[in-house]
Amino acid sequence: MRNGSNSVEMMEYSFLVIFANNGHLDAAELALLERLALEDGKVDEREREVLHNIFERALGRGVTPEVEAEIARFRERYEI
Repeated sequence: MRNGSNSVEMMEYSFLVIFANNGHLDAAELALLERLALEDGKVDEREREVLHNIFERALGRGVTPEVEAEIARFRERYEI
């Protein structure tokens, strides 16, 4: 049971779509992660942990300046 958290779905999406595809997080993928995280109206602790790991990996592999700015905004807004 999910218990309202989409952390597993976000992790699966990141491995199957983001990192297995071309290895880089783009704006559309980031927007989908945000929609998943906010589906229940809040970003829970498990989702924060998954997002933190996704963001660290994505930044290490390189993202566009726009995506980097969106990641920074997302981190600040949801305390990730």
